[in-house]
Amino acid sequence: MRPARPAARRKAMKDMDESAALIARMGAAARTASVTLATASAERKHAALIGAAEAIRQRADEVLSANAADLDLARKNGLGGAMLDRLRLDRDRLRGIEDGLRAVAEQPDPVGAVIAEWDRPTGLHIQRVRTPIGVLGVIYESRPNVTADAGALALKSGNAVILRGGSESLNSSVAIHDCMVRGLRQAGLPEDAIQLVPVRDRTAVSAMLQAQGLIDVIIPRGGKGLVGLVQREARVPVFAHLEGICHVYVDAAADPDIARRVVLNAKTRRTGICGAAECLLIDRAADRGLREDLIADLVAAGVEVRAEGALAGLPGVVAAEDDDFGREFLDMIIAAKLVDGVEGAIDHIRRFGSQHTEAVVTRDDRVAQRFFAGLDSAILMRNASTQFADGGEFGMGAEIGIATGKMHARGPVGAEQLTSFKYLVTGKGAIRD
Repeated sequence: MRPARPAARRKAMKDMDESAALIARMGAAARTASVTLATASAERKHAALIGAAEAIRQRADEVLSANAADLDLARKNGLGGAMLDRLRLDRDRLRGIEDGLRAVAEQPDPVGAVIAEWDRPTGLHIQRVRTPIGVLGVIYESRPNVTADAGALALKSGNAVILRGGSESLNSSVAIHDCMVRGLRQAGLPEDAIQLVPVRDRTAVSAMLQAQGLIDVIIPRGGKGLVGLVQREARVPVFAHLEGICHVYVDAAADPDIARRVVLNAKTRRTGICGAAECLLIDRAADRGLREDLIADLVAAGVEVRAEGALAGLPGVVAAEDDDFGREFLDMIIAAKLVDGVEGAIDHIRRFGSQHTEAVVTRDDRVAQRFFAGLDSAILMRNASTQFADGGEFGMGAEIGIATGKMHARGPVGAEQLTSFKYLVTGKGAIRD
């Protein structure tokens, strides 16, 4: 590879300097806003979120027009089908954004909630209470709805947030962000509480990752490339999942009708989300007719089934390659194989999974208990589609993402997960010997 020419190097350095200055200004403004948000009343935060929801409803045509412009540009740039689906907004999805804002508004305010309290023989009364983290940095690809979800959850949890959406969704994100700002303004809260990086330049991402002292935590929401970049380069803490390699295991004791519904929905409802099933594991002892039906359903729905062993000989099936297992397709493709009971499923998932979401389909309580105990993914399900791996479906109203790490937040990251805690200690003149 040829070294960069001097002019190109100068331009790259200039772009980085400009992005660093931009993020520094936004970070300072966010830090100031976070002080106000930390003590803002539940009523004012509620009013801001309801105001934002109303703005989404009233300005639906403007948001959809902005989204249409993003889609046109994305198609010209050759964006794939799964990414286009993530980018696309319609009336129903806008209604979902509005409903999500209202749902977050109606949740209990987590700030100041007492997590635990106790008394000590020294006369001290100790409380552990929830407190905001401070300033969040959210970096995401394609999905413009994250602008509303992340802004709402940050506000509810008393945090300021800097949003950096994907370059392909900038018009949509700007339109939605404007609705969020309208809500803040109407409620008398600082507009800098929810900021959107206004440029497409990727150097803004790098600047956010280096913004120690300005941003307290980075939350990436996107594909493996984005999340891997963030985890490698971030100088501030990160809440993240690298991939959503989700499995469905169909046990020999599965109800056939439930198994067929769950498998088909887990793969095909939306293929471009992190909760989509990417691998089907079937108990070798399962009825042969059920095995054939599960595969036939997927093939009939247009799914490319990449299988090994006995499943590879079924109609419409493609022989699997080694790298088809442990792969996030985000498309109408699924890997499939037979395993030796629940232990075989657990062994496979431990080897190839990403600790995101796994489902077991069975009527046998002992099998379900072993599946739950034997795996440590952030979300484990029984007789339910992996597509339910979503904060809204968990009753959180919305989520910023699914965290698969083991520190602090895990699973759907909602308002409560965006708080830390502090100790409030009260005495009556207590002194220590």
